[in-house]
Amino acid sequence: MAGRPFPDRVAPVSRYRPARLLLLLVGGVVLGLGVGLLLTASLGSDGYSTLVNGISRKTGVSFLVCNLAVSAVFLVLAAVRGLLPDVGTVVQIVVVGYTVSAVLAVLETPDGLGSRTAYLVVAFPVLALGIAAYLGSNLGAGPAEAAALAWDPPVPFKWSYSAVQGGGAVVGWLLGAAVGPGTLAVVLLLGPAVDLAARTLRLNVTQARAQH
Repeated sequence: MAGRPFPDRVAPVSRYRPARLLLLLVGGVVLGLGVGLLLTASLGSDGYSTLVNGISRKTGVSFLVCNLAVSAVFLVLAAVRGLLPDVGTVVQIVVVGYTVSAVLAVLETPDGLGSRTAYLVVAFPVLALGIAAYLGSNLGAGPAEAAALAWDPPVPFKWSYSAVQGGGAVVGWLLGAAVGPGTLAVVLLLGPAVDLAARTLRLNVTQARAQH
């Protein structure tokens, strides 16, 4: 096994089986739906988005450009630890982005706090299932998940993910981005929720690494 760039494969094509690709696509759509619900609740976004928003507000550069820059930095940091981008990295970014846009075009933030809280509560299992599913395809991770998985091991993903989201939220807030109870919930609960969803679905979210 030593010396292979992807220890779990026999032939390159075997990693891109239809079942894996379908799981990746479905997971991306479900994750996008969860993000859309979280944003519709308008009670604070995830830590990664808070970081991007804070940089955008501080520099005056558009959110899109800042998002691309932060994504690149996170992926490079993950690559340094041997976790390289794969097809899932691109699919996650594109599919989630389009799905979120579609959800936000349909849903509107309600006026009542109770209704907004309901959106937030529903968003969490959807987010957890989406992340567990797309990572469970083992075809690559998006920027935030890659930055967390790069430290698993030694730090379990459920805690490294909380660290990435928490660090992003703190830096973004210091740069002027708004935070809320939804942000705190993502930082504290989403990592363990993804871990629970993965174990329930019997999916391994750990990604293959390049051997140095």
